[in-house]
Amino acid sequence: MGEPEAGSEFAIRAAAAAGPMADAQYILPNDIGVSSLDCREAFRLLSPTERLYAHHLSRAAWYGGLAVLLQTSPEAPYIYALFSRLFRAQDPDQLRQHALAEGLTEEEYQAFLVYAAGIYSNMGNYKSFGDTKFVPNLPKEKLERVILGSKAAQQNPAEVRSLWQTCGELMFSLEPRLRHLGLGKEGITTYFSGNCTMEDAKLAQDFLDSQNLSAYNTRLFKDVDQDGKPRYEVRLASVLGTESALHSEMTSRLKSYEFRGNHFQVTRGDYAPILQKVVEHLERAKAYAANSRQEQMLAQYIESFTQGSIEAHKRGSRFWIQDKGPIVESYIGFIESYRDPFGSRGEFEGFVAMVNKAMSAKFECLVASAEQLLKELPWPPAFEKDKFLSPDFTSLDVLTFSGSGIPAGINIPNYDDLRQTEGFKNVSLGNVLAVAYATQREKLTFLEEDDKDLYIRWKGPSFDVQVGLHELLGHGSGKLFVQDEKGAFNFDQETVINPETGEQIQSWYRSGETWDSKFSTIASSYEECRAESVGLYLCLNPQVLEIFGFEGADAEDVIYVNWLNMVRAGLLALEFYTPEVSSWRQAHMQARFVILRVLLEAGEGLVTVTPTTGTDGRPDARVRLDRNKIRSVGKPALERFLRRLQVLKSTGDVAGGRALYEGYAAVTDAPPECFLTLRDTVLLRKESRKLIVQPNTRLEGSEVQLLEYEASAAGLIQSFSERFPEDGPELEETLTQLATADARFWKCPSEAPSGQA
Repeated sequence: MGEPEAGSEFAIRAAAAAGPMADAQYILPNDIGVSSLDCREAFRLLSPTERLYAHHLSRAAWYGGLAVLLQTSPEAPYIYALFSRLFRAQDPDQLRQHALAEGLTEEEYQAFLVYAAGIYSNMGNYKSFGDTKFVPNLPKEKLERVILGSKAAQQNPAEVRSLWQTCGELMFSLEPRLRHLGLGKEGITTYFSGNCTMEDAKLAQDFLDSQNLSAYNTRLFKDVDQDGKPRYEVRLASVLGTESALHSEMTSRLKSYEFRGNHFQVTRGDYAPILQKVVEHLERAKAYAANSRQEQMLAQYIESFTQGSIEAHKRGSRFWIQDKGPIVESYIGFIESYRDPFGSRGEFEGFVAMVNKAMSAKFECLVASAEQLLKELPWPPAFEKDKFLSPDFTSLDVLTFSGSGIPAGINIPNYDDLRQTEGFKNVSLGNVLAVAYATQREKLTFLEEDDKDLYIRWKGPSFDVQVGLHELLGHGSGKLFVQDEKGAFNFDQETVINPETGEQIQSWYRSGETWDSKFSTIASSYEECRAESVGLYLCLNPQVLEIFGFEGADAEDVIYVNWLNMVRAGLLALEFYTPEVSSWRQAHMQARFVILRVLLEAGEGLVTVTPTTGTDGRPDARVRLDRNKIRSVGKPALERFLRRLQVLKSTGDVAGGRALYEGYAAVTDAPPECFLTLRDTVLLRKESRKLIVQPNTRLEGSEVQLLEYEASAAGLIQSFSERFPEDGPELEETLTQLATADARFWKCPSEAPSGQA
């Protein structure tokens, strides 16, 4: 969960100066917000053994996070390697002297630091939130002078020049197809070879379903043989290669298949050297585990990453769910599928965090009330899980979060079968919420003046409530109707009635089908929309607000600001819509736009969005919410919408789900809102998301030290320069070798057929 804020003058001016292609949306502005994650107190309270456990888990997470570079764009691993070499030889202050001597201005050098910090923060050159490419905000020839004249280039001239030649053009290119992540002509992705289309993705998913293989840890590569027939390689992420003699549950899967007249080969060994490092540190962490569940969990993760087995990761996740209330919480693997254009492959992430006891106590009260609150949701009992599996729900202070971005809350695991039968865990990331979503009054866009102070006062507390409800009762609610491999149903076909049609249930999930595989491209956003809607709906319940300590007028203000924040976010969401191909680039923001549309449709003046002119003479807009109509107009509208969302999800009705969701998600210039025109206003006044600086841990003897860094682009760069002290150069070589081995699958992306983005 998260949200972008207002606009940057510097970026707008600089983009205009750089010419028509260097649009402000493809630049990280020099005045971008940078915050440091504060976990010092939580870390101090850990015992020496807990610190060692946290340290090795953090090392595993940081190593694994490097795989994201290979999951993002063909050039990302080379950019990372180049910048890492650059800043290892000269820190940002030393490099600054050289850059100024080469003729860069202070602003241009700062633009370079911000770009480099963005690469590290997003683990690649595409924004983790919105999937838009970002490019350096300075002339290419000036950056080239800095790089080729640097100390790193003097030490290894051939290597640095080769890296620059490989990625320099692509670093700056804003050719239409390269502006966004996407599949085929609609964008760039390295989850699929460059010649794959959405049809290939669908065929591959059907193949995987037929073999009961998960897509989470795979990539798809397509070759065409001499007869023009496609040959597909499904490559699993693992330490071991296909040729390994060690027999396991996976080895029998590694072979050739014929499927619907197409040739599929299942192989493994993707990211092997990186996953080897992950496994080494998970092994070390095992020695400091607090209990046998943690040991068994880590053993299964090790098996999963070694063999390429998602089933082993599921077994590890089962132990993880059972490990209630640990002092050091963590999760690691190929988890979220937001950035796969098809919606079923997981990006690597790993987090390590410490429990924040005060906020966790409130969440425990929410869990205790959950069974009662679930009955308030607007669908029949048959559409709810047979038994509510009381989950762990903690507020955590993050020590490490590797991957492309840091969320505010998480509800995992994402495996449908585990969630339905074993349960899940919820976490709210308290120290992320504290810094990532803080708002300055002067940067607060699209609100009435008399709403701003109320919004600033209550946004944080209302967001705590929304995150809690979204994760626990949003993602944690609802049943999927399933027919298993033996033909047995998990619902009564005779008595369960679809409340939308008044008829018996006509559709369901068959064995091997999952929510992600069935609803594919809309699955993530649809589910985020359902969870956000549950949060809005249940925050009206006085019992919920009491749990968080709000009563009377304060409780009413929390409700108002929570709903106001959602409708404002629905407008801000337009930044993440690409009109040229009518597509959304960010699941949560699409969800918020859909909710805005539902509440506008409710009418009666509940929500209005009005174009205006700002005090600066440029286009602006105002979002208004009538707080007196939230219960009388807003709640019934949300109730109807939520019931439809859940019924279509439970029954696996893809056609109905798509029609409903894509209908609300359509962005047009139809009056009265004229959203396409409003999108230009939103882009004009947008503010880039903050960059987050994370600490490092270092083992000194048998003691673990916490290393913290300043909240600046230079501080973020320094944190990465010190992240891999033992093997940095070796890792960079590994990354570029892995990227080069597969480079033919994207040829030169800048020469690929240019679609629109």
